[in-house]
Amino acid sequence: MPSHPLGPTLETERLILRPPLREDFEGVAELLDDEEAARHIGGRMPRTAAWRNFLQMPGAWAMQGYAMFSVIDKSSGRWIGRAGPWQPEGWPGTEVGWSFLRSAWGQGYAREAAIASIDWAFDHLGWSEVIHSIAPANHASQALARRLGSINRGPGRLPPPLEEVPIEIWGQSREEWFARRSTLSSGDAPRRG
Repeated sequence: MPSHPLGPTLETERLILRPPLREDFEGVAELLDDEEAARHIGGRMPRTAAWRNFLQMPGAWAMQGYAMFSVIDKSSGRWIGRAGPWQPEGWPGTEVGWSFLRSAWGQGYAREAAIASIDWAFDHLGWSEVIHSIAPANHASQALARRLGSINRGPGRLPPPLEEVPIEIWGQSREEWFARRSTLSSGDAPRRG
């Protein structure tokens, strides 16, 4: 698999995770134009705002050396979402987050991408914990956090201008992750390219 100038490419059984490319914007625009899919990630955005949102990820890769990966479905080659490490200035912790097109929901893609991303964050970024900032009404992400072994640590606060957005912090330590990592399917272990 060809390397990406901004960072690594991870491969799981069904997915390719890599830093964003220009052609991923159409998928991001679709995600952020879907009121239901965008509800817990800042809300629906017009294409011009989606472009600025899109540029955050390659910018973070260039400046921090990590950000959310673009998640590509191997079977179709289609961009289906983003998942991975995320820690902007003032963020409440070292987060691994996810957001997917509605057409990709319910197929285990978010779980598969989150496992690969958490492994990578602990192995390559040296993080001591991962968190997930989840809206109290986002029951699907709460269920995924639970399946990943994270626990609800209670209310949290995002930095301005998001300080009024209600979130709960879910998380686990590096030790907790690796203590239960072997119980996750071996097909979820990423291969690095």
